[in-house]
Amino acid sequence: MRRTWSFFFRPCATNTHTPQRRLMKATVLIPAAGMGRRMGASINKQYLDLAGRPILAHTLALFEQHPLIDTIYPIIPREEISYCQQQIVEKYGFSKVRRIVPGGAERQDSVRNGLQALQEDGLDQPQRPVLIHDGVRPLFNPQLLPAVLDAIAATGACAVGVPVKDTIKQVDNGLISATPDRSRLWQAQTPQGASYRLLAEAFALAEAQGYLGTDDASLLELSGQPVALVTGDYRNIKVTTPEDLLIAMAILDSRS
Repeated sequence: MRRTWSFFFRPCATNTHTPQRRLMKATVLIPAAGMGRRMGASINKQYLDLAGRPILAHTLALFEQHPLIDTIYPIIPREEISYCQQQIVEKYGFSKVRRIVPGGAERQDSVRNGLQALQEDGLDQPQRPVLIHDGVRPLFNPQLLPAVLDAIAATGACAVGVPVKDTIKQVDNGLISATPDRSRLWQAQTPQGASYRLLAEAFALAEAQGYLGTDDASLLELSGQPVALVTGDYRNIKVTTPEDLLIAMAILDSRS
């Protein structure tokens, strides 16, 4: 029996417009191949329990239930694929998961593997929107997806982010060397994405130049592609430490 999940999200006031153009359904790549050493747990962080379900199950559910998403590709360490298939995909009935893709040495390699899987499965239409979302960001507000996909349709590429709250310092050799203008600084989140063609070209260029980016938007920037930014939600945290897990639990409790 397929399970129905219910989540409670408050709309984001800065992204309440309704896109005028008809949006093409998107594919989501969900890299979750990290080892999670900072968590200090005996299992990888994507399988840790969060309110009775693994973190990765919460993340997949965000996109499983959304009408603008038609396919999902979790990207998992090769040795965990069977476990993920049985204990996550089948157990919780994620019918939009096309298949699980083996991860690479770096996150960038994992996403490249995901793009290759789309090509192999015939989902490499040049204009197909492809979103990339961290497997351990289970608290993204899916009500933002129309705005994200609208930005991709208009600009070609998009990222979600929030303005930084704190003053940021640039530090060299233990000493403050500069204080960037906070009004221009944003904290990048996921999902990030673009059309399949633009992503494939950006990842190919990065590989050719030996460039290792810290997120997907940085590869698009390297290729010269403008990247729109949609205002996200401060609750869209990445669960990487025990403290993050406690915060995520508190956020889910508040939504209930």
